[in-house]
Amino acid sequence: MAGPGFSQGLSQRQTQSLVLAPQLRQSLKILQVAALDLRTVIQDELQENPTLEELPMEGVSLDRAKEENAAATSGEDSSSSDENSNGEELDFSKEFEILSKLDQDWRDHMANAGGNQTPSPEDDEKRQHFFDSLVNETSLQEHLMSQAEMSDLEPAALEAMEFLVGSLDDRGFLTQTPSDIALQLGLPLDAVQDAHALLQTFEPAGIGAKDLQECLLLQLIAKGRGESLAARIVRNQFALLIRRRIPDIARRAAAPLEDVQHAVEEIGTLDPAPGRKFAEDSNRVVVPDVTVERDDDEWKISLNSDYIPRLRISNTYKDMIAKGSLNRQERDYIRERMRSGRFLINSIEQRQQTIERITREIIKVQEPFFEQGVAKLQPLTMTQIADTVGVHETTVSRAIANKYIRTPHGVFDFKFFFTSGYKSDGGSAVSNTSVKEMINDLIELEDKAKPYSDQELVTKLQEKGLKIARRTVAKYREELGILPSNLRREYA
Repeated sequence: MAGPGFSQGLSQRQTQSLVLAPQLRQSLKILQVAALDLRTVIQDELQENPTLEELPMEGVSLDRAKEENAAATSGEDSSSSDENSNGEELDFSKEFEILSKLDQDWRDHMANAGGNQTPSPEDDEKRQHFFDSLVNETSLQEHLMSQAEMSDLEPAALEAMEFLVGSLDDRGFLTQTPSDIALQLGLPLDAVQDAHALLQTFEPAGIGAKDLQECLLLQLIAKGRGESLAARIVRNQFALLIRRRIPDIARRAAAPLEDVQHAVEEIGTLDPAPGRKFAEDSNRVVVPDVTVERDDDEWKISLNSDYIPRLRISNTYKDMIAKGSLNRQERDYIRERMRSGRFLINSIEQRQQTIERITREIIKVQEPFFEQGVAKLQPLTMTQIADTVGVHETTVSRAIANKYIRTPHGVFDFKFFFTSGYKSDGGSAVSNTSVKEMINDLIELEDKAKPYSDQELVTKLQEKGLKIARRTVAKYREELGILPSNLRREYA
């Protein structure tokens, strides 16, 4: 019998979920990993799939490997009268691009493959999550999305959560405001705000904060210390806290000096960058996935294929099927492994093509940057690239996750090129990154005895044709790690 205040009963509810097939999950994984990590992913598959073999790295292109794969499997396809070979050649780009149809695409694939298998209940409960858009060594996104998986989010909030998680920097801070994300995704602001509020309740505590102050406060709240002296200091005297002006804090908080000292010590035990604990090696080597360089009058794109093993389907297994000496179970197993191998080879090719297409579109928009540098960076959103390339925004996000591009001005994260911006009086677009550089340049050239206030910086930017609110200038200055004018003043 249920206890007081409790009741038991049965109920039904209808929900929608995406079925993410193992092979499609593998394709997304291959799309998202950086060049340096792709070889490890492929080597793991080589160990699990005996029908795959690696060609020598020297002098072998992906195109040649793909041709050999097709030639090696053509006999197997034609000799299989009881199998619908036409259904096995999937449109991989559709699997990447139309994420909203993954469920039906996978069911169609299972039917076309000639089997009567249906997804298990466990598969039906799995949802596609944006943690797939981060490479393997950074598991923060996977950790967060596994928590989101346990939450009953509406579809719009789930989409927002995926984007929020993908927008976190290595500290675990949110790099975009909920309002910017809502505009970028075309979602209701309240859905993004709900997802953001939920994200800030996840482990590790402090995740999803907009800055250090909020990060520390979230950690205190998670410990049940949201009303403590430490929390009041972080909330109300943060500027004094970072300068360790303990006597001033005690006076303004109307608290004993000893209590303030203990509170500051408590704050010192908090993690200023909760996301970094998930990085295996914060000093990892960055290997550019793409190199863009000038070649006469055009920009040349070179994809890094040095770490990508060249694969083909082994002729040995094709011959085994052709001889007809295998029983049905053995023959079905080899055919399934060959299908999996072909899917892998095509996924690698699709990955390279997708990255190249996205890079080419970035160059079209950001050509002023490639010509002149950061000051000429243009506003650009993933939606713009997705619409031009003809893919879903999440495909763009996965394709650029933790990938780097070598340019004439240095090596940059792909996400660097995606930023909102402003229109100048002359009608030209200026990115947020360029505005930050302008602010930084103005402060570097200021009179150190009379540094510019945020309002004076607003005036200077207006003289350059940019109308920006003072609070926006203050926000950008803080993101640049620049102190306010009263703390920048230098006395002779």
